Amino acid sequence: MRIITLLGSAKKKGNTATVLNWVEEELESMGHDVERIYLNNKSIQGCLGCAKCRETPDEIACVQKDDAIHVMEQMISSDGTLYASPVYFWGFSAQIKALIDRGFSLVTNYHRPGHTSLMEGKRIGLLVTGAGTYEDNTEGLFTSFDRIAKYLLARKSGELYVDGCTVPAELSKDVKNKAIDLARSLVGG
Repeated sequence: MRIITLLGSAKKKGNTATVLNWVEEELESMGHDVERIYLNNKSIQGCLGCAKCRETPDEIACVQKDDAIHVMEQMISSDGTLYASPVYFWGFSAQIKALIDRGFSLVTNYHRPGHTSLMEGKRIGLLVTGAGTYEDNTEGLFTSFDRIAKYLLARKSGELYVDGCTVPAELSKDVKNKAIDLARSLVGG
């Protein structure tokens, strides 16, 4: 399988990146092709809400010609996508949120007959890191992701929240094992 990972953290060597490395290493050891996209280096503008993309439902027809188009093309051509983000103010980081919003151009006829998505049937997963507990911190983010999966007609194939994060060196063996489980779930679940 070809798996795209989306690193939505500004830190290339932070907690999210460290756990994502473990997921990617496991996927590669299983024989899968993995490509990481570091979103902080991409130029991805926010969705304009113009709905021009609705005029051509069988392709990404966004009027903005930035890096979001190429990233979404890679997502469409892969078998699965893993979204990885630290939790910021009870939600996704700005880097990944902009791409999620631009995913509006991947779907037509939401909540109507003929609902289609360029991501239909694709596996998607979620990896989130944060300092706080799940309760009163990230449950809304995970609820949003469930709705994103439904919107995209994608197959949610795993999720992981790593709490209590301070510095990558203090991430436990238990966290690494959970990252390995996430990798296996993404391709087998």
